[in-house]
Amino acid sequence: MDKVTVRTIMKKYKKGEKIVMVTAYDYAFARLVDQAGVDAILVGDSLGMVVLGYPSTNQVTLDDMVRAVSAVARAEPRAMIVGDMPFGSYEASDEEAVRSAVELVRAGAEAVKLEGGREVAGRVRAIVRAGIPVMGHLGLTPQKRHLLGGYRLRGKSEEEARELIEDAKALEEAGAFAVVLEFVKAEVAKRITEELSIPTICIGAGPHCSGQVLVMHDILGLAPFSPPFAKKYFDCGKAVVEAVREFAEEVRSGKFPGEEHYW
Repeated sequence: MDKVTVRTIMKKYKKGEKIVMVTAYDYAFARLVDQAGVDAILVGDSLGMVVLGYPSTNQVTLDDMVRAVSAVARAEPRAMIVGDMPFGSYEASDEEAVRSAVELVRAGAEAVKLEGGREVAGRVRAIVRAGIPVMGHLGLTPQKRHLLGGYRLRGKSEEEARELIEDAKALEEAGAFAVVLEFVKAEVAKRITEELSIPTICIGAGPHCSGQVLVMHDILGLAPFSPPFAKKYFDCGKAVVEAVREFAEEVRSGKFPGEEHYW
């Protein structure tokens, strides 16, 4: 099958086909999720919490993201690779934003994602002007959780809903090809989706968006804790514990290795 590009995503959007995106942070999971047929792999800064053990995404560095994107790219997935721009990699200036985005593209990203609305429209415009596709991110923006007052549902008031709609339009006008809506009231996410002519990809924002994204560790039950909008499709954590426990028991009892495992 052909490689998924921004053009592919837009074709699916115009046909009304749902867009599927999941996270992956390494070679092994990138191969597996690509075999499952997802449209895009988000190398998210969520790796800070689910892989690196940081207390939040704010501790993730650009070097962390470059290493993760490189690992995912080595899997040569059909899915489009979207690299997250971490906290501190784009706030200072358009020039810094472009340099950071270029680093991710050199590592293998085919698009980048950054958080914010009207306040980052200039950054989006500069990165797009440099020839790099940009995905926006609105609603619960974890990098700015202190400014937002914590991890909370966005769009509950009419004023906040209007601000989100204006932010989404600003991102589209700046050249973003899609916008992630995280933990936004479903009715507001629907309004944003109807107002835009680019795809909305939601996480915890209801069924009305153009597509959905989830963190792979939430899907597989590997995260130490999961948000209320995530769905666990398989308890991989439990399976891992049971498999390693069985291995440990066989080693201690002398059952492993068996004759078939050595020469």
